[in-house]
Amino acid sequence: MTTLTRPQDRKVIAGVCAGLAARYGWKASTVRLVFVLSCLLPGPQFLVYLALWVMMPKRPY
Repeated sequence: MTTLTRPQDRKVIAGVCAGLAARYGWKASTVRLVFVLSCLLPGPQFLVYLALWVMMPKRPY
């Protein structure tokens, strides 16, 4: 497994979903779809995304 970082090349907005997908071996499109669908439910999903954006370091390569 890789460390939890945000990639520079496969990002759409900030690379959070692509970083989570790389860490757990999933497809980035699947993680993005799950995130978008979860935003339809009540909860702090967007705030969690923003927190991960701030906390996850950028991948240096």
